[in-house]
Amino acid sequence: MYADSRLDCDHGLRCRAAALRLPAGVTFAGPSAAWLYGVEFAAGYGDPVHVIAPPGCRVSAPRGVQVHHTPLGLVEVTVRHGLRSTTPVRTAWDLAQWLDLVEAVTAVDGLLRLRLTSRTELLERVAEQAGRRGVLRAGRVFDLVDAGAQSPAESRLRVRFIRAGLPRPVTQFPITLRSGLVVHPDLAWPEYRVAVEYDGTWHDSPDQFHFDRRRLNQLVAEGWIVLHVTSRRMRELPAVVDEVRRALRSRGWHG
Repeated sequence: MYADSRLDCDHGLRCRAAALRLPAGVTFAGPSAAWLYGVEFAAGYGDPVHVIAPPGCRVSAPRGVQVHHTPLGLVEVTVRHGLRSTTPVRTAWDLAQWLDLVEAVTAVDGLLRLRLTSRTELLERVAEQAGRRGVLRAGRVFDLVDAGAQSPAESRLRVRFIRAGLPRPVTQFPITLRSGLVVHPDLAWPEYRVAVEYDGTWHDSPDQFHFDRRRLNQLVAEGWIVLHVTSRRMRELPAVVDEVRRALRSRGWHG
């Protein structure tokens, strides 16, 4: 396939190219459907395009296309950007089946953040599918999702804290300081007055750095323990988990 060199080389371009080579009735699903809904970190330009083929449809998949043969109801199909795609709830279900748990939760968090579905709606789907294949895996993923995550890194951090045995943190918990300023730490344990901030690259700008440190100094002055996690520290998560565990225990957590 050839495309105008001025087009963005993103996953959407791969989907449009695949659509030209696939038979009618094939539906974009999983990470590809999530990308079409606006969760752009769910799939990159070099990642496989995921599609579901209807029963009895023999698909000669082009290179870079992963075909799934799984039942798909008509009510689970819609159109996004001119392409046949699974609905948000079905997209979340397939993400839970096909991805590693942490990455599945991260992608579904993205759907929730865009208000395309809700945790309640997803858990209702699990209840409806009781006893069917994949329901336990979906239940584990949907129990961990949270619409409050503001970035993929925050989602991954939250899930890994929970899986390490720490109490579930609250995302973007509003704290009103004595100055009247309201701050929202990325992750917080209000009962223990412990918070974690993920410092992404956008925090590096001088103005943002100054604002962050000023508000966090006020938070610390009012009795909060605030721990910082950078992208580099994401590679040494056991040490980060230990720091958070010690902070929580110093405030009375006995887990």
